[in-house]
Amino acid sequence: MKIDVNLRKNRLQYTEAAEKILKQMTLKEKVHLMSGNMVLADVRRDMANGQHYNEFPYEAGGNERLNVPSMKFVDGPRGAVTGRDKTTCFPVSMARGASFDTELEKQIGIAIAKEIKDSGGNFFGGVCINLPYNPGWGRSQEVYGEDSFLLGAMGSALSEGVQSESVVACVKHYAFNSMENARFKVDVHASKRTEREIYLSHFKDVIDSGAASVMTSYNKYFGEHTGNSTYLVRDVLKNEWNFDGFVISDFVNGTRDTVKAALAGLDIEMHVTNHYGEKLEKAVEDGLVPVETIDDAALRIIRTLLVFEEARKNDDSKETIDYKKHIRLALDAAEQSITLIKNENNCLPLNANIKKVAIFGKLATEENTGDRGSSRVYPPYVISYLEGLKKYSPHIQVIYNEGSDIELAKTIAREADAAIFVVGYNYDDEGEYTGEAENREVPAGAIFDAKGGDRKESLELHSEDILLINQVGPENNNSVVALVGGNTIMIEEWKNAVSAILFTYYSGMEGGTALAKILFGEANPSGKLPFVIPCKEKDLPQIDWNADQITYEYYHGYAKLEKEGKVPSIPFGYGLSYTNFDISNHDFTIDKKLLTAKCTVENIGKLPGAEVVQLYVGFSHSQIDRPIKVLRGFNKVHLLPGEKKNITIKCPIEKLKWYNPDSEQWELEEIPYEVYLGNSSSPTDLIKETITV
Repeated sequence: MKIDVNLRKNRLQYTEAAEKILKQMTLKEKVHLMSGNMVLADVRRDMANGQHYNEFPYEAGGNERLNVPSMKFVDGPRGAVTGRDKTTCFPVSMARGASFDTELEKQIGIAIAKEIKDSGGNFFGGVCINLPYNPGWGRSQEVYGEDSFLLGAMGSALSEGVQSESVVACVKHYAFNSMENARFKVDVHASKRTEREIYLSHFKDVIDSGAASVMTSYNKYFGEHTGNSTYLVRDVLKNEWNFDGFVISDFVNGTRDTVKAALAGLDIEMHVTNHYGEKLEKAVEDGLVPVETIDDAALRIIRTLLVFEEARKNDDSKETIDYKKHIRLALDAAEQSITLIKNENNCLPLNANIKKVAIFGKLATEENTGDRGSSRVYPPYVISYLEGLKKYSPHIQVIYNEGSDIELAKTIAREADAAIFVVGYNYDDEGEYTGEAENREVPAGAIFDAKGGDRKESLELHSEDILLINQVGPENNNSVVALVGGNTIMIEEWKNAVSAILFTYYSGMEGGTALAKILFGEANPSGKLPFVIPCKEKDLPQIDWNADQITYEYYHGYAKLEKEGKVPSIPFGYGLSYTNFDISNHDFTIDKKLLTAKCTVENIGKLPGAEVVQLYVGFSHSQIDRPIKVLRGFNKVHLLPGEKKNITIKCPIEKLKWYNPDSEQWELEEIPYEVYLGNSSSPTDLIKETITV
């Protein structure tokens, strides 16, 4: 019988077995469990000889004498980083966040875990749920959106899927990691309410769902590196949240001090040993670190690895990994995530009988799956947007032009039946920061081949892309922009020059196929924006991306715009379809544990499609400063034409509480709450009622 390792009670049943092993271990053996086994010089040598970062699992600990398995780390989150020309490259997490589909995300977690096991790994370091304070954060693409509730729900789904295959899921980067270029030096400050309600709540959600490991971040919090933070690691995570798993550092620079890190509760230094190992042994011998601290860390590591190893042994399935099935899942995820944010005069879908399509933009030919830092995946192939369009319908003539010659592009656009503009970003514009010499060998001693970093200048398209759209878009009535990027891209300067706009994010190895299917209506777009697009960039929190110290305020994203009465260009949670839906028969009930919303969703159009019904809760009657409303539930429903389904969305009452910094407790206000149900955060797309607790 398979062990459900997502349940804390099942893991704690292995405490006694872990204690028996622990009693037989020497101090050196215990400390070895806490130490990365890789040698930086060897990693550099292997990469100089053509091996990519994490091509094989990175090991830590293990004890052959006592049959304790080593932890075998595989990075993520858009797929298993290990392997070459084999593993599946899914759309980035931001794209999958746009799917608003937790069941789909769970299936992706299962697929990734199977591929990790196939590569010899047992640990997935890819449940990335940091909240972008500003969408210019370079690694935004690795997370699910700007909303804490969405991050928690999607991160929990990925973690549960991964661990259902007996692979340890690691949640990262704990915490306040929302700047890339300054990540090694920045000191983040936040009020206690901002900390608990905005930046830590989604971490707790994923821990509560069963995630068995946590990775600390590089940045400081109130002057202390997070890996040295007793408050974050031992007090909040382990003691307050009752986390029973183990905590690892981010690679190389994630551990800064032997004694501080050990006392704080950092259980494993990854992926090389600089501060643990012999230095930690000596700290114990010198009385600077109690042996009980080492025992606690070793026990957590042994217990977790034992239960996952046992779960794997008890799994009766001996299936061969179906990589083709995983590729189909990657295609499905890309289709479900692509978000239609404008469709004037029903420009899309394109008529299947058209003769000629023009496609513009340098990005159309790129294998653009996201950044090229530690999350890069090496699939057997990548379908570019140009290739996808050409393969989809061979009878259609596809004309490609990069768009640098505007007059030529105009002529091509006029002569085509449709004009597609592929614009946005790639691995040199945003991503893990590897551009400057001082940081170029972080995190793995690897020289990555892209700059990455934060979008420091603006959230606009490149000027040449704006010029191309504004000059050439009006030349064709069927003009479509396909936006590529990891977070908010401003559209005000050019949105009126084209008929349709699709946000495609970084759509994975089958992205080109997915876009073609969406353009011609074989697939119906159902993605919803997991972030807001403001009319003015200054409406978002402003950041010095090279700051030594920064304060994260309580409001950001759609909640900030609503609080300040600013109407966005495109609201959070918004996305069009080629069909139409009706939401009716809504009903809201509340008891001591749950707020429950029910409604009927009907497809009243002529095409199959999917709608994301969203539940928001408002706080206008609160006596304290709270948002106008926040997301507190969602449900994606797939419907045939004329089909209707009754759906239910449940929100725990815990999610209505606020954190009182004076009492240091979560408190429920006994007030009327506004509840909203609809298909975006815009008031015009929502049904509103009031209920009282």
